[in-house]
Amino acid sequence: MPVVPAGAPTIGWAERIPPLLFYIPLVVQWFALGIRYRSLSLPTAANPSIEAGGLLGESKIACMELIGPAARRWAARSMVLDNRPSPTASGLELLASGAGLSFPLVAKPDIGWRGIGVRLVQDAADLHAYLQGFPAEARVILQEHVPHAGEAGIFYVRKPGERHGRIFSMTFRYYPHVVGDGRSSLRELIADDPRASWKAGLHREALAARLDEVPTAGETVRLSLVGSSRVGGLYKDACGHVTATLTARFDEIADTMPGFHFGRFDVRFASVERLAVGEDFRIIEVNGAGAEAIHMWDPEFRLGDAYATLFHQQSLMFEVADACRAAGATPLTAWELVRYQRRQQGLLPLYPASN
Repeated sequence: MPVVPAGAPTIGWAERIPPLLFYIPLVVQWFALGIRYRSLSLPTAANPSIEAGGLLGESKIACMELIGPAARRWAARSMVLDNRPSPTASGLELLASGAGLSFPLVAKPDIGWRGIGVRLVQDAADLHAYLQGFPAEARVILQEHVPHAGEAGIFYVRKPGERHGRIFSMTFRYYPHVVGDGRSSLRELIADDPRASWKAGLHREALAARLDEVPTAGETVRLSLVGSSRVGGLYKDACGHVTATLTARFDEIADTMPGFHFGRFDVRFASVERLAVGEDFRIIEVNGAGAEAIHMWDPEFRLGDAYATLFHQQSLMFEVADACRAAGATPLTAWELVRYQRRQQGLLPLYPASN
């Protein structure tokens, strides 16, 4: 991952605005686009092969399984597990090995949002304990732990009938972390770091048993498994690293995904150089119309530029969905969309804490 220069901004203007206030202009634009295209729920047609177009409440494993056999080598191995009846630890070991998975594994909700409930489990007993706190009616994804240090969000767009797509956005995602000085406790390091202290409550809760540890000088302590902005992950614009070779690789992957036109691939990669030539990466999640072009959260982006990116993305989403509708896709009704939203929001508070 490229080194973030010392003294670079760590919290952008867009992040300082309360979310309910920040998204008001986007809601206004959504209504304007809905009137223009004669449907407020039109984006649910943007990806006809994904529930609700991937706008919200969709099954994450179903999105991953869209990737066809010819491109499966680019996706992290994953399986879905029903949490009812609750399997035993020995049963979990057999299930994982039968699917070609080995511990440690990443366990995460099949219907999720911003990394809530995502946890690295070290063995079958750890997974069994995780499932005990998981809602019985929900499904869990077990996924191989991809050890690459780099993570990126790659937003891909291809309208129906187009031979080639384009990478509209690429973002490097840096995990929240602190660096030891040999004197300060983990609690003090979190409090003294501008970005870590911004989400200090979450980090203190997740690392409660380690807060009095004193990391050695230069030791990097990762504060969260996931790098989402919810836990203070840092997003940096990586559009300058998009290459024709990388775009061609995602054309190849999207060719195996019928009905996928608009969304973000979250990937882990070995190095920026290898990613640029479309090698040594694994897709860990496929997101549909509800995904954001997250490079706009780069703290160096001005507020106006962040809004310009999101306005353009939203306009493009309606445009793609309109083309899908013309090709025969049917958007959900408003009531059907509300049902998906209620299902997702009802599950999120029930998930175990992330790590």
